[in-house]
Amino acid sequence: MSAITAYLARLIGLSTIVLVGAFMMRGSSPITATIADSPIMLVYAIFSLAAGLAIVLGHNVWSGGALPVIVSVVGWLILAKGLLLLFADHETLVILVERMNYDQNYLFYLSPSLALGLYLTYAGFTASASKL
Repeated sequence: MSAITAYLARLIGLSTIVLVGAFMMRGSSPITATIADSPIMLVYAIFSLAAGLAIVLGHNVWSGGALPVIVSVVGWLILAKGLLLLFADHETLVILVERMNYDQNYLFYLSPSLALGLYLTYAGFTASASKL
């Protein structure tokens, strides 16, 4: 496993844990307020697009174990999210979040991200130094 894989796993994992923890403590209102604000969503789309492209261009690895593949998949998902947010109609995004009942089910929607963040953090920090 390369050093970039361990670094990205640590970066993505720790960022995800901190963000999910903050969102769990604050409730669903910050997310729904962000979705309702079109300029903020545009900035979010731009940052997601940049982060996704950085990961995809710098780490498009599809072999070598689960961790490199998961980091690559996460990079592609971040890129796809950035493209979706950039090109999707704002009203469509608002309707989608309303239909998901995000207000009532936000813990359910945050749980997979928390699990992924915990895995990436653990795997990134326990990666064998000889493999880096």
